[in-house]
Amino acid sequence: MASVYKINKGINKPVEFKGLKAQYIWYLGGGLVGLLIIYAAMYLCKVNTYVCLIIIIGLATGLFMYIYKLSNKYGEHGIMKKAAERGVPKVIKIQSRKIFMHGKNN
Repeated sequence: MASVYKINKGINKPVEFKGLKAQYIWYLGGGLVGLLIIYAAMYLCKVNTYVCLIIIIGLATGLFMYIYKLSNKYGEHGIMKKAAERGVPKVIKIQSRKIFMHGKNN
């Protein structure tokens, strides 16, 4: 029987699954495992099952929306782009003009 899910992997193309690109598949999987652990902890603390489900479903919805937003916004190399964007200074301040005054002709 053929698989229902299609994983697209072409030459020099990132892995894509249901619109998620590259590393975001792993982030979503890790987030879901984290939500499972949170559910188990709440269940062991004797929180009502329906309250647990409502909280976990709400968090899972937020997780899916955030991961898909990041995947669409930044693409395959998203985290590197976001980190590089934070590293660019907003303003460059120079206290003196000496660097510009000593050219080849001077």
